Amino acid sequence: MTGHPEPPASFHLNVVVVRWTWRRIHALARDPLHFGREPLNRFDAPAGQFGVLYVAKDAHGAFIETFGHATGVRFVTEKEVRTRGLAVVAFRRPLRLADLRSEGLARMGADAELTSGPDYALSRRWALAIHDHPREPDGILYRARHDPARLCAAVFDRAQTVAASRTTGTLGARDHRALLADLLDTYKFGLVP
Repeated sequence: MTGHPEPPASFHLNVVVVRWTWRRIHALARDPLHFGREPLNRFDAPAGQFGVLYVAKDAHGAFIETFGHATGVRFVTEKEVRTRGLAVVAFRRPLRLADLRSEGLARMGADAELTSGPDYALSRRWALAIHDHPREPDGILYRARHDPARLCAAVFDRAQTVAASRTTGTLGARDHRALLADLLDTYKFGLVP
């Protein structure tokens, strides 16, 4: 068999219920609760049918999902850390998320290529199928592509009304110096002017 399968008309969907506080690194020019509708990222709607907010269980997941797209020698600029906020995101009710971390993938007829492969158009078609599934999940729970130990979520805009956020300052703020140093060291990123 070649290539990953398309989403079938009907499939099993593992849904987990989580009540976690999330982290998000966001451009300061945008609200931290920006549910994007353009098909730019892995689980975005193919044609803007719904908005998606990307969050991570911790700051490490948020960092690697934001800056880890390029492989090989990596760095972030001082400007990037000054113009990006670190936000805490919470939801006023538990989230029901399609679980793509483990056996949930096989049960729905998919594999890890969906969450870490290069074909974003395919992942977006699956995201639409998951969004429209009769179980109506609030989003997708998955492992970060460049650090599978980190958990992330693509939250659909159906949960937008129960979302709240608080920006804790820029990623380059004095209060975040130790965190930034740890993030850079963990992922072997350089910080350049």
